[in-house]
Amino acid sequence: MKLGARILKTGIAITLALFLALALELPSVAFAGISAIFAIQPTIYRSYISIIEQVQANVIGAALAIAFGLIFGSNPIIIGLTAIIVIAINIKLKAESTIPVALVTVIAILESPGDDFVQIALIRFSTILLGVFAAFIVNLVFLPPKYETKLYNRIAENTEDIIKWMRVNIRHASEHNVLKDDIEKLKEKMIKLDQLYLHYKEERNYFKRESYAKSRKLVLFRQMIVTTNRALETLKKLHRLENDLNQMPEDFQKILVTELDYLLYFHEESLLRFIGKTKAQPSTEISEEGKFNKEQLTSVFMKYHEQHDTDCFYSLLPLVSSIIDYSEQLEHLDTLIYSFHHYHKDDNEIKLSEE
Repeated sequence: MKLGARILKTGIAITLALFLALALELPSVAFAGISAIFAIQPTIYRSYISIIEQVQANVIGAALAIAFGLIFGSNPIIIGLTAIIVIAINIKLKAESTIPVALVTVIAILESPGDDFVQIALIRFSTILLGVFAAFIVNLVFLPPKYETKLYNRIAENTEDIIKWMRVNIRHASEHNVLKDDIEKLKEKMIKLDQLYLHYKEERNYFKRESYAKSRKLVLFRQMIVTTNRALETLKKLHRLENDLNQMPEDFQKILVTELDYLLYFHEESLLRFIGKTKAQPSTEISEEGKFNKEQLTSVFMKYHEQHDTDCFYSLLPLVSSIIDYSEQLEHLDTLIYSFHHYHKDDNEIKLSEE
């Protein structure tokens, strides 16, 4: 089992929070460890936003808990009522993610009635804030996420799986139910890929030069994901229309295989060209002579329609459209990759490393 960076950071944050609480001789050090758990974030930017929201939520929770404790005392009903009000306020402030740690503050304060209620409440409030700050320090210092590497590797991995299945499917060698299950898994992977892209987008650069380079990479990675999604859409249609495709004339099937084979090869080459493993040639249209020929594909398809008035034409029309759309997205990706490597060479450094 592989432990992710967030798992390790959570353990380090809990340890640091507990050590700091013990060093400061604070009572109930467990609250520092608990609050540290909720404050761990996947990116440094989110960590910065989180600490502001967590402090705000804790102040609200502590203020209400102390006020209700002084006025009504401490009992399960008061604790529950205070929790409801704290949740409502955080929802109103659109800070839903901070609700758990705010509720920990409420319970920590209200379950400690006594003569020194206010003093104990403030100490516990400080202990919880200590855990939040400990998590912030860990987010800044320990195991900074390498989202550029992760994003490219996930794109390459998903694309490789899709291309593998397309090559197998167009040669009628795929098992229908197995491919159906894998398509569902690929959909989930693409959703996770979008989330990873958002994490990468949230990473902040502190110099203008780096910021401009990051903006260019964002455009490229976005287009890579769009192109991979088009490949997945084409695979889904190939799988769903497998029987209709088998009824088409052999010459159309051969042309379809030839054209798709070229697109798949071009897609693989584009990803390698991005990281400098193949030469960055001047951007050319992939539909030029000797390459992808959408005119030939569509003309043979239309010719079949003229000679055979069947439902296969209408059912396969979305497939042909999807293939052409896929080719256009690939062409746009190739243009962006060439521009990326041809201009601003000093800034456009691809920072890939071992995960």
